[in-house]
Amino acid sequence: MQIEVGDYLALASIVFGIGAIGFLVRRNVLVQLMSIELMLNSVNLMLIAFNRYMPANHAGQLFAFFVIAVAAAEAAVGLAIVISLYRLRKTVHSDRADSLRH
Repeated sequence: MQIEVGDYLALASIVFGIGAIGFLVRRNVLVQLMSIELMLNSVNLMLIAFNRYMPANHAGQLFAFFVIAVAAAEAAVGLAIVISLYRLRKTVHSDRADSLRH
């Protein structure tokens, strides 16, 4: 049994959907950041699946490395904002994030 590109795309779509729903439904900023990471990982899965479909072209792997770098930067900046929010309001709920305007 061979796994086709469509199987990878279906899995990546499901993971992206779980991440999008998690981001939209949850109020906890840490859970929202993890949901964003799920969405970025699903994009990486799609890029690598397309690269497996066309092995002579390594553009999918190169873009995946850039997505990993963006995810690392997003995690660092996001956690700094979460720490700042927690210091001000003693909570990590996103509906209290308007207090950072001061």
